[in-house]
Amino acid sequence: MTQDAIRIEGLRKTYASQKGQGPKEALKGIDLTIPSGSVFGLLGPNGAGKSTLINILAGLVVKTAGNVQIWGWDQDDNPRQSRAAIGVMPQELNLDPFFTPRAALEVQAGLYGVPKSKRRSDEILRMIGLEDKANAYARTLSGGMRRRLLLGKALVHNPNVLVLDEPTAGVDIELRQMLWNNVRKLNREEGMTIILTTHYLEEAEEMCDEIAIINQGSLVARDSTANLLGQLDAKTMVIHPEDPIAELPSAVGLSVEERQGGAIAITYRSTKTTAEDVLSAVRDQNIRIRDVRTEQADLEDVFLSLTRSSA
Repeated sequence: MTQDAIRIEGLRKTYASQKGQGPKEALKGIDLTIPSGSVFGLLGPNGAGKSTLINILAGLVVKTAGNVQIWGWDQDDNPRQSRAAIGVMPQELNLDPFFTPRAALEVQAGLYGVPKSKRRSDEILRMIGLEDKANAYARTLSGGMRRRLLLGKALVHNPNVLVLDEPTAGVDIELRQMLWNNVRKLNREEGMTIILTTHYLEEAEEMCDEIAIINQGSLVARDSTANLLGQLDAKTMVIHPEDPIAELPSAVGLSVEERQGGAIAITYRSTKTTAEDVLSAVRDQNIRIRDVRTEQADLEDVFLSLTRSSA
């Protein structure tokens, strides 16, 4: 196994001018490594450059400059091997409506040069829950079933790296759970490296070991999920007073607001203020506490902080 599943150095992509507008620089010198066996999140707002990066990895877009290696294979020197090392589940439902799921997997395997004796079409159909629809035309499948089939097509050549581009957009809870169960199995049991793009930040927070955030074509952050969450030291103590209060507590370094139901939300910097300081400010107002809980920053807070500061 290679140490890095993906190694990207100085990656740039500039699209030619269109309709009187000048050239658009979609990627501005991205340097990024993705370790083997990880579940890696690739996040960013719309238009940040994520799709361009994924399409370059998949061989669908020609880069302007830079170097890309997939599973140790240089994309320029060994294009066939690098493409064979990666499978992509796209956002778009690009399925032939007249193919059955089994036929779609067989054709996809053939395109990758997988011998018939080594094809796993029925095994994949079982894994994605389409075994009973193996011989139905793709046009008769529901939207969720078609999305499952996209995952199956990405797996036919047993890639080392699997890219999931917004895999749960618009799908129901049951399908989302099934998809993540399959992803965890592929990662833990087969050691497959997973690259995930998603707008559901709670998914990235739950699933990903490491996360990179791209904004306006540049890499603005890349760290473990835990370290990214630790970048914001803001905490909020939510206090439910025993009785209605006449005046909100105040102290230097505290931001206080009243919430629905009479609760008090006190936000503070944990590196400068302790929880005891917060409670002391509350006691100074002679407020009796019925219940208390704390809230910490989540990935959405980190994401918004980083993308706004880089804009």
